[in-house]
Amino acid sequence: MTAPIGPYSPVVVAGDLVIVSGQLGLVDGVLADGVSEQTAAVIANLSARLGEVGATLADVVKTTCFLTDMATFSEFNDAYISGFGDHRPARSTIGVAGLPLGAAVEIEAWAHRG
Repeated sequence: MTAPIGPYSPVVVAGDLVIVSGQLGLVDGVLADGVSEQTAAVIANLSARLGEVGATLADVVKTTCFLTDMATFSEFNDAYISGFGDHRPARSTIGVAGLPLGAAVEIEAWAHRG
């Protein structure tokens, strides 16, 4: 698992809630190529962080997604569906001017264990 790139906790447990800080599409410390590959890596990283505290993607109730290019929204959605399968947490997707390390995608997640 890649270490955080800033002064924050990658995952926090607050009672039955699990909050995963925004994850990037890093694979072995290197940013994956393109929106689809980055999204797949982001979701794998989210899953790994959730696993650290005994949660899974199926426990996610809300995601906040950040894209540097909203023209890639459809491509992002396809990769998001591949990663989350039939599970559909509430979601917001926001276009941003930039992300750390030049990433194209970042996702944070809130999960509920109960």
